[in-house]
Amino acid sequence: MDNPSFSIEPRRKLSFGGAGDARVMAVRESLVTIDTGGKAIRKNEVGFILVGQERLMAEVLRIQGNTADMQVFEDTRGVRVGDRVEMSGEMLSVVLGPGLLGQVFDGLENPLAVLARDHGFFLPRGLKIFPLDLKKKWAFTPTVSRGDTLFAGQTIGTVQEGLLTHKIMVPFHEPESVEVTWIQQGSFTVDTPVARIKGRDGALQEMTLFQKWPVRRPIPEAMLRKRRVERLYPYEPMTTTTRIIDTFFPIALGGTACIPGPFGAGKTVLQSLISRYSTVDIVIVTACGERAGEVVETIKEFPETQDPRTGGSLMDRTIIVCNTSSMPVAAREASIYTGITLGEYYRQMGYHVLVIADSTSRWAQAMRETSGRMEEIPGEEGYPAYLDSAIKSVYERAGVLRCQDQSVGSLTVIGTVSPAGGNFEEPVTQATLATVKTFLGLSYDRAYKRFYPAIDPLISWSRYLDQLKDWFNDNLNSSWVEDVKSMHELFAQGDAIYQMMQVTGEEGISIEDFITWQKATLVDMVFLQQDAFDLVDASMPLDRQLESFQLVKKLTQQMYRFEDKDSARQLFTQITGLYKNLNYSPRSSPEYERYTREIEALALKFSVN
Repeated sequence: MDNPSFSIEPRRKLSFGGAGDARVMAVRESLVTIDTGGKAIRKNEVGFILVGQERLMAEVLRIQGNTADMQVFEDTRGVRVGDRVEMSGEMLSVVLGPGLLGQVFDGLENPLAVLARDHGFFLPRGLKIFPLDLKKKWAFTPTVSRGDTLFAGQTIGTVQEGLLTHKIMVPFHEPESVEVTWIQQGSFTVDTPVARIKGRDGALQEMTLFQKWPVRRPIPEAMLRKRRVERLYPYEPMTTTTRIIDTFFPIALGGTACIPGPFGAGKTVLQSLISRYSTVDIVIVTACGERAGEVVETIKEFPETQDPRTGGSLMDRTIIVCNTSSMPVAAREASIYTGITLGEYYRQMGYHVLVIADSTSRWAQAMRETSGRMEEIPGEEGYPAYLDSAIKSVYERAGVLRCQDQSVGSLTVIGTVSPAGGNFEEPVTQATLATVKTFLGLSYDRAYKRFYPAIDPLISWSRYLDQLKDWFNDNLNSSWVEDVKSMHELFAQGDAIYQMMQVTGEEGISIEDFITWQKATLVDMVFLQQDAFDLVDASMPLDRQLESFQLVKKLTQQMYRFEDKDSARQLFTQITGLYKNLNYSPRSSPEYERYTREIEALALKFSVN
């Protein structure tokens, strides 16, 4: 078979002492209560409910004496009291190895393309497909020799996965040092033994090109505790080439951010731009509970989109974990952890990884449904009382790591939030705001005016602006942070004047205040807004952003003399038109130079000096 179910295992399983057979006692939608028969099981252990020839995968959520509650990742129709349950002795895990890039998985790491090819587009339940291609051979090159002593997470060899070097590492669960007793070079399938290691207890273990890891447990946890890897403070920004983000609300490599916004505010387009142009090596998109139409659009768009970093397909360095709103609730809840674990795996190789979780609101709603079925005491708006800690446990897995080979990798997590009616006071948004360090709040009013990206500069913030001050001073400008904060104050002043004009009209404010409002509007129109569908303006490198910011700063700090407000309005309208054409012009082109000269000459004409 091309892709058998999980009958193929690593030579040494990550086992937690599972139980034997159990029986179903009660069924409440996707929640099943089982009788364990007095045998030991563990929370988050995986079991299979046997319904005829089908094996429905489930996970233990709660244990009470000889009974346990399990969430089933499939439709539970046909499950009856007394049905047998086989416990696996393993936690809910994913397979980690070469061949993950370019794939589309569901929340349990089933390859959807293989499922569709072999079983049609109406996926049968109870099917578990091995996520990697078992026929493809990979050229394995050892980096260690017989007799070498290694620890968990250290590299034994490499294979080439597209443009990336994929490191084959000692299983992460190894508690002590291991000795390499045999290793071979050549082209092998992922399930072929390539090395043999011996533990401190003398037990031998054969290593293949893949290993498994439980999704709810951070990969570097034990290695950090034993100080074999080091967590670093984020020290440089992740450049997205979106001006309003990189300049005013930066996101650090290895940092966390959230993008809350109402329906129609442009979250999907903004996510696509960030994933396409960000300075990261690998992008993992986790579509958690979103509408199927949006997910299908992403799946179709990414393979056809040129990667600006490599010139190939964007899908070559992307993994999509897809659990739409029409899929089972329990699998939706697992998909976030699957995406995070895949990101941690590539970070362990020294790569910079971006995980986009869309949307954490649907993930939290899945937790709320499961918590309600378990009859737990609800918190605000029916969400479980542990909502805050659950959200923190996801975002805390982001960060920068110095690995054992001294390479530095990062995992950046950006979660979108879809609050009902754009209400940022609801529990999921508030819990997320208390966790992340960058908040990119999308505004319905700005989206209605077609001001895209619709990030509201008056409510958004980033703690990384001050945290990365040294990097900005060394790489951009020694007064960068102060200049950005000064520009932000201009937005606030302009908004206050605009609110006053709504009451008194233009006649009720002085010409000085009117000029200040015109300056704030100019920055909004030519710098904060960006055309995602223009080949030039869609992506602005950081050096050009610096150039553009310096020009905008010069225009706003300049003192002007006008006879009346109409002449002031006319000047700033002309500058806005020229500046937009400047943004659409390739750098160093004749048009770019011409528009720059015209803008400076026009501003100088009305200058006090």
